Amino acid sequence: MDKSPEWVLDNNLIHIQNEFKKNVPSILLCSEPFHKTEFLNRLINSVENSIIFVDMDLLYTGYVESGMIQRKDNLLILNPDKENWRKKLSDIIIKTSKEKVLVIIDSFNGIYNIFDDLESVRFINSCIMLLGSLGKNSDSTIIVTGMVRKKENDEWVISPGGKQIIKSEKTGIFYLKKIEEKIIISNVDKTKVKNFKIETK
Repeated sequence: MDKSPEWVLDNNLIHIQNEFKKNVPSILLCSEPFHKTEFLNRLINSVENSIIFVDMDLLYTGYVESGMIQRKDNLLILNPDKENWRKKLSDIIIKTSKEKVLVIIDSFNGIYNIFDDLESVRFINSCIMLLGSLGKNSDSTIIVTGMVRKKENDEWVISPGGKQIIKSEKTGIFYLKKIEEKIIISNVDKTKVKNFKIETK
C-alpha cells in the first residue's frame, strides 16, 4: 500500500463523480449519518441527469419533508418496504437499463434490517450487482451507502449482507469522514490511495 496518498481538492465533485463511474456499483461507508447526508445532498445538487434516491433509513426524506433540504425537480425519492421492494427495484432496473441515472441506495443497513432471511439478502445483493452491470452500459452511477464503525484493529463492524457486497471484486469501496470543515472521501483497498477533499465552508 502506498504510504503517501494523493490529495484531490474537489469542491465541485467532478473528480469523485468520475471515480464513482469507474467503480459501479460504488460502496460509500461512513460512521456518522449526518455527514453522509450532507455529502449525498451535495452530490445530488451537482448532478443534472435523473436521480433515484432509495431511502431505506428515511433520514434524507425527513430533511426534505421538513424543508431543511430543498427537493430538486430531477430527484425521485423512494421508500420501499417489505411488500413493494421487488416492484420498486424492478422499476429502477428498467429505468437504469434505458437511460443515464444516478441511483443512491441509502443504506444497506436499512435494507438488511427489513430482510432478515438469507434468501432475501441474496436477492438484494444480486439486484445491486445487476444494477451495477446495467449502470456501466447506460453510463449510470450506482452508489450504495452503509453505516459502519471501526474496531481498534481497524476492521469495520458491518451488517452480514453488506460484507457480501464489499467482498465483490466488481465494487469500488470508499470511506467518508468529516474533519473540521472538510468532507474527506478515501478509496479503500487500492494500491494507490486517493483522498478527495470537499470544503464545506
